[in-house]
Amino acid sequence: MVLDGRAGDTPYDQGVSSADPTPASPADPTGSSVTSPGELTDEEARQSIGAGGIDRKKTIIGAIVAIVFLAIVFTRVIPQIGSYSEAADYIKAMTGLAIAGLIAATIWYLFVYGWPFVAATPGLRYKEGFIVNQSAFAVSNGIPAGGAFGLGLQYAQLTSYSTTPTVATAAIGATGLWSVFVTLFLPVTGILALTLSGEAAGSYVLGAVIGVVVLVVIVGLFAVILRSEKNAERVGNWADKVLNGMIHWFKKDTTVDFKGQILKLRHDIVDLVARRWHVITLSQIAVSWSQFLILYAALLGVTKDIGMPTIWVAYGCWAISQLGIMIPVTPGGLGTVDAVLIGLLTTFGVDNGAATAADLVWRAASYIPQMAIGLIMIFYWRWDINHRRRKAEAPA
Repeated sequence: MVLDGRAGDTPYDQGVSSADPTPASPADPTGSSVTSPGELTDEEARQSIGAGGIDRKKTIIGAIVAIVFLAIVFTRVIPQIGSYSEAADYIKAMTGLAIAGLIAATIWYLFVYGWPFVAATPGLRYKEGFIVNQSAFAVSNGIPAGGAFGLGLQYAQLTSYSTTPTVATAAIGATGLWSVFVTLFLPVTGILALTLSGEAAGSYVLGAVIGVVVLVVIVGLFAVILRSEKNAERVGNWADKVLNGMIHWFKKDTTVDFKGQILKLRHDIVDLVARRWHVITLSQIAVSWSQFLILYAALLGVTKDIGMPTIWVAYGCWAISQLGIMIPVTPGGLGTVDAVLIGLLTTFGVDNGAATAADLVWRAASYIPQMAIGLIMIFYWRWDINHRRRKAEAPA
């Protein structure tokens, strides 16, 4: 999940105001401002993750662009590769057993979705990690420019659970960065899966090789940056020279401090990543593969095994389609991922009505329950911190 970190009102501003409980540290449950040496202050931490306000004008423009884009994709693009009327027939014909399997896959996905912040935040319990991630999903995917609001909400919730500003910043940075890594990793595994399927996937081999090379280079650079501050400075100097040179082709008066951003990133997450990179990686991959499980259950349900693709083909089509998440027009790749997924499924022999039905069922099962649960978690969190504050203030 790539979150936007521009400035304006955030859930932190609205949800943890002077009238609300201030995030508490483990040593100070009353919420008073205590910062140990080397720790970030509350304001420094919020600035570090970009949990400031947002540009309202850009938000409105972005919302309009997203709505127009979705309208074009779902009314013009998808009908050319799929069929809504046939999809409705396939969905109506789903058996009770297929629906039960879909529900089970969705419940498993929701359970797994609570682990990434537990993996990235020392001492955080599963219940708290579940609240943080589900709340952020609802905000990030439910409102325009939701990423900026989601960052502020994640920070407010983590610090309300006695996580220090420094640790909260590291956890948010690590989970966001690992989400990008996994998004780049999935298409590579998808192309390899199509190649292994033997279904005329030989043309994808070159793409798999290129993808592996790109992924290795990116992860390798990241490892070099984490290894030492000198390495980070070298990479930063190179990025300033090369990337700013490219930017100046289009905007001569614009310069980005890539070195500063790289050093800041390293400073924020190096200790956390060194100790917990393996569990962070496993939790992020588990979330993605659990979402594929929902799609596979949907395909089984709408096809009833007639014209059902192999698991390799189904996974390959889904994994490659995840690249649409990287197009920041709509939240969660809504529309872009769907069009690519339906197109790939039909290319590999799935009936266009069944492919459309599977995509719509997958979207509904992985989106609607999460949005509902996320909203409930936000209200529950607000009630919980007020309850804990009243309890702390009550006379002995």
